[in-house]
Amino acid sequence: MMKFLVFALFVAGAYGCGVPTFPPVTSRVVGGEDVRPNSWPWQISLQYNRQGEWRHTCGGTLISNQWVLTAAHCISNGREYRVAMGKHNLVQTEEGVVFMGTANIVVHEKWNPLFIRNDIALIKLESPVTFSDTITAACLPTAGFILPHNKACYVTGWGRLYTGGPIADILQQALLPVVDHATCTKPDWWGPQVKDTMVCAGGDGVVSGCNGDSGGPLNCQNAAGTWEVHGIVSFGSGLSCNFPKKPTVFSQVSSYIDWINSKMVAY
Repeated sequence: MMKFLVFALFVAGAYGCGVPTFPPVTSRVVGGEDVRPNSWPWQISLQYNRQGEWRHTCGGTLISNQWVLTAAHCISNGREYRVAMGKHNLVQTEEGVVFMGTANIVVHEKWNPLFIRNDIALIKLESPVTFSDTITAACLPTAGFILPHNKACYVTGWGRLYTGGPIADILQQALLPVVDHATCTKPDWWGPQVKDTMVCAGGDGVVSGCNGDSGGPLNCQNAAGTWEVHGIVSFGSGLSCNFPKKPTVFSQVSSYIDWINSKMVAY
């Protein structure tokens, strides 16, 4: 009886937010690498319908059984979208995958594409998804939480493997240490373009997010070992994806907790 009870508790816990059934391999990642299948079960592929063919356009994060967090710049008026959950390889048919249409898309009302401000959007799925070994929600940080400098976080996505290159078939992960606001806003870094509602990570000239990673998560482990999504991939250098002192810039999720909660209730 005791063995059964412990097993039952473990399985139930596996579907709590930020707790993957298959933990990611994070001990030796330096550059971008293929992830362990389904080790980031909140990662989604946002896809749009182009003449009857579904194409990956952005990443995103499942934050509840019916809501996805992504970037505002990923959303275009007039496009039909669907959300692919539980994916590992975009070009293969896989078990445990759910494709779902959208009931609502909520772009931040102060989204400014010229200055890339408030680059955040929510997508409501057409119906709740059932959590499984391959699909669970991420945890969100507490409002106002600021990541410390050099905190080891991971960006995940199917973005381009290198500047101008092809998008990845297999979900990638890369270690991106956090760059604090004081450093990221230095004149030879991003300067005043980075605001306090953003978080920077990377900038070593080797590892970075790239086109196609947009909207996807910056995954950081908290003191309890739970994974939280602290960032939404927003922008990088136009010179190259991995330009030195131009770290990947994310919308800082902790700056938008009240906005996220209010929209999830309103819609």
